Amino acid sequence: MHDIKSIRENPAAFDAGLARRGLAAQSAALMALDEKRRSEMSTLQDAQSRRNTLSKDIGAAIGKKDMALAEKLKAEVAALKDQIGAGEENERLLGKELQDALSGIANIPLPSVPEGKDEHGNVEVRRWGTRPEYNYTPLQHFEIGEGLKLMDFEAAAKLSGARFVVLKGALAKMERALGQFMLDIHTSEFGYSETYAPYMLREECMYGVGQLPKSREDMFQVNSGHWLIPTAEASLTNLVREQVLDEATLPLRMTAYTPCFRAEAGAAGRDTRGMIRQHQFSKVELVSIVAPEQSDAEHERMTGCAEEILKRLGLHFRTMLLCTGDMGFGSRKTYDLEVWLPGQNSFREISSCSQFGDFQARRMDARCKAGDAKQARYVHTLNGSALAVGRTMVALLENYQNPDGSVTIPQALQPYMGGMAVIKRP
Repeated sequence: MHDIKSIRENPAAFDAGLARRGLAAQSAALMALDEKRRSEMSTLQDAQSRRNTLSKDIGAAIGKKDMALAEKLKAEVAALKDQIGAGEENERLLGKELQDALSGIANIPLPSVPEGKDEHGNVEVRRWGTRPEYNYTPLQHFEIGEGLKLMDFEAAAKLSGARFVVLKGALAKMERALGQFMLDIHTSEFGYSETYAPYMLREECMYGVGQLPKSREDMFQVNSGHWLIPTAEASLTNLVREQVLDEATLPLRMTAYTPCFRAEAGAAGRDTRGMIRQHQFSKVELVSIVAPEQSDAEHERMTGCAEEILKRLGLHFRTMLLCTGDMGFGSRKTYDLEVWLPGQNSFREISSCSQFGDFQARRMDARCKAGDAKQARYVHTLNGSALAVGRTMVALLENYQNPDGSVTIPQALQPYMGGMAVIKRP
């Protein structure tokens, strides 16, 4: 969420940042609403001050036995009570209107983010590995999985409908193995703390990370009112909500392997076959909570941690800096990792690593304070997929497929598969 004080101080810069995202100027409307709220606050404060003064005057009048004046002053206090009550309600409504307006505006991109309307404006930063070569037409992952009799979309459809899958045998084991493989690297080598947190969150937590109100249609809500997490980012980031952290403890780095749930309301007709875009999938998430001056370096570090997983698995990928028109709502800078899929003959996103500045922290009231500082300041938050487990499996099946329909397991993953080196057809 944006800071109205900063907008008042430099409205032109705020509008210029929105323009880079292709959004209309909004500073004038926001400042007008804020001025209305501030005016109401001033009127309310005057009324409260007058009431306090009258209360003293009533006491003085009674002390002088001037009961007529006392009654007159009491009548004025009674009228002020109604005025103050109405003023407090009006201030609350105006404050909510301003907060709602501010919370619906996307984050401002950093100057280093390239301008563009959509994914065609993204910029390739680096590329790792080489594309595998085949002397036959490579299959897509769902053709491989169904050929192995270990990936069943028909059974899943009977259970739950479209965009679900049943994995069996070695592929079910690979799902678990990949999560464990990623967690072990992030915790033992990269300093992330493994965390188990709820998969269902209250509304204010989803609001805190910017999922609500914008992404309401892309999430699942249960009868209790809780929301199923679309990513562990929502759970992990909210662990610092409404806290003032000691800056000496920062950065905080957390990771979790969780199921994720997405309605995919905006993906109608896209990736309807296979495991690329599902309502339920697993992911290993990275979250960092840092002091403001640490966020740029932490973003590069986090992206490197996600890249390392792909390198260990021997998967060809490229790192893309997203343009202003392709960034997420709350992000101020995002790197996407896109892995090569031979069956699709294209790169596909497998990870997204973003920094948010204080955008989420303001919504959560998460701050930090140095030992000798007079005031606390908002923390900066970052998150990244490292990696989406289902899409990693997709990449392994397509990149390590063999002509006979079997799939070679990369050496780094074999210890997690009980020493299995090849997944064969029955």
